[in-house]
Parts: sequence; structure tokens; C-alpha cells
Amino acid sequence: MSNQLPGIEISNVHLSFGDTEVLTGVNLDIKPGEFFAFLGPSGSGKSTLLRSIAGFGPRPSGSIRIGGRDVVDLPPWKRNVGMVFQSYALWPHMSVRENVGFGLKERKMNTAEIGPKVDAALELVGLTHLADRMPNQLSGGQQQRIALARTVVVEPEVLLLDEPLSNLDASLRVQMRRELLALQRKLGLTTIFVTHDQEEANTTADRMAVLDKGVIQQIGTPQDLYDTPVNLFVANFLGTANILEGAVEKQGEAARFVTKTGDALNLTGGGAGQGSIVLRPQNMRIVDQAGADTLRGKVLHREFLGSQIRYIVQTSGTEMIVDQFHHAGETWRETGSDVHLHVNTEDAVIVTA
Repeated sequence: MSNQLPGIEISNVHLSFGDTEVLTGVNLDIKPGEFFAFLGPSGSGKSTLLRSIAGFGPRPSGSIRIGGRDVVDLPPWKRNVGMVFQSYALWPHMSVRENVGFGLKERKMNTAEIGPKVDAALELVGLTHLADRMPNQLSGGQQQRIALARTVVVEPEVLLLDEPLSNLDASLRVQMRRELLALQRKLGLTTIFVTHDQEEANTTADRMAVLDKGVIQQIGTPQDLYDTPVNLFVANFLGTANILEGAVEKQGEAARFVTKTGDALNLTGGGAGQGSIVLRPQNMRIVDQAGADTLRGKVLHREFLGSQIRYIVQTSGTEMIVDQFHHAGETWRETGSDVHLHVNTEDAVIVTA
């Protein structure tokens, strides 16, 4: 990774639409050459933050620095960023070649230079053979590749992707997110990818920021955020989470989590007080007998998922999702049967909000 690539520093950014604050005190550093994701539900502020970096929309307060240069007062065309929109925004009356070369033409580049650059960009996305087609003759995936080629041909310092895969069907999204990551790695561009899809973020991002109501809830690698969420919003938004409410009780150096129904789980640490324990479906297994760190329960529902059996178990006042690997010939637990859940407490996370 080149040290000449620009990083992005966002400091104390606020933005309001009328009386509604949509970004609240955003602070974030994105490393040079990093593939970074903004993840959150609709209305969380992720696209607004991306557009603020690009220079679209109202001017936010605070500082946005790209490669050490504060760009918050610069128009989009002076920021040297490239943006791919959800709609692709291709010119319908222009051929593929003309669409890709449009930005270069607007920059008054010599015609003799435009041709080779457009050819190189089309080769990069594997669509040289479609150079003379019109956008309405392309599939959704091909249009997305052309939008990427049109963006990277102007050699931006930063690549901004605003939910670029949301218009594609499920199987094509999987293929295109792999191609996006491969292209980013090849170009080495500092890249920000906005998505509401946790799977897209998990499979592409070096790090991500989870946003809710204009506030960054947590920043880290996909694994960090999944394994150690800082609050219940992050825990529920990244993957399936079982939540038990209760309190941590200290007994000398030892600690245990006591649920509201009186079940107790031993912990390796944590301070005393009210809170919730987060358990992923794979952090538990169904056993026949009660023991240390087990919860009493009843099987409410069962689903065969191929490699796994997913059980819904009523226990400790809540329904728990439990995933167990499927093995040929094994006997499944029947709906209505009484069971015990053994909890791997080393993987449990205590949160207070």
C-alpha cells in the first residue's frame, strides 16, 4: 500500500436539515488505501455523511480533510473524489465509450489522450467488447461496471460508493461485491462503501462504522463489531443476537450474570450492575442435563438449514435462537420437548445500553 494515498479525517461534523439534525458530532479517521464501510439502517445518516465528503448537499460544520487538506468549503469538482451512485446515472443517449470518457472530456483533456484512458478503464472492468453499446442494451451488472469505469478513469484520490449494489438481484450482488473488492485492491484507492446490508459490509470492509440516527455507534473490523458490540443496537444490527436482561453480581474475584428469571451464568469478568448479555446462536448448544452455565428451556420451533439446524427455544423469559451443526443420521429435537442450553460464557458480551 502506497504511503502517497490520501487518508480521510472527519472531525466534529454536524449537519441539520431544518430543525432535524442528521449528523451529530461525527469523528472518524479512514486510513490511506482502506476499504471502509458506512453501515446502518435507512435514515441513519450514512449516505448524508458520504455526500458531505463528496461535497454534495448543505455544508456541514466541522472539518473534512482528504490527504491533510480541508475540503469542507470546496465544491465537488475540486475535491478529486469519484462517486458511484445507486442509480448508476449513465447518460442514456451516449454509448458506453462516450459515458466512460465524459468526465475526461469535461476536464478538457486532449482527444488523443482520452481514447487510451477509456480503453484502459473498460479493460479494467472487463467490458471492452461492449464499448459501442448503449446503456439500455446492458444488464444491471454491466451498467454498474460502466459506472465504475467512468468514475475511476478520471483517477480520483478517493472512491465513494453509495449503495451501488442495491439494484442488483441477490446472486449478482454476491458476484459484484467480490469484483468491487478486487478492483479496489488493484487500484489501491481509499474507498468508502455505503450499505444497509451487513453481509456486504462484512465481506468487503477492512473496517466499518455503524451509524444510527446520525451518530457513529462503533468503529472497528467486522469481526470486532460482531464479537464485541458496545451496545444493543450494534449487537442486533450485526447478525442474529440473543439478548438476556439481568444484572452482573460480583463475588470476590468471580462474577456471574443473573437473569430476571433467576438463571445464573458464570463470567470471566465484568463490573457489577444492571445490563444485558449478548449471545450469538452458535454460542450455545442443546444438552440433555442441567449443569453449570445451563438454562432450562422448551423447543418452540425447528428449521433445517442444510448445514445447520436452527432451534427456537423458550428460556429465561425470552425466545433464544440456537444453531447446531447438522450431522447425517442424527436425531433432531422435537418441538415441545424440554431441553437445557449450555452457554459458552467466554463468548458472551455484557452491554449496558
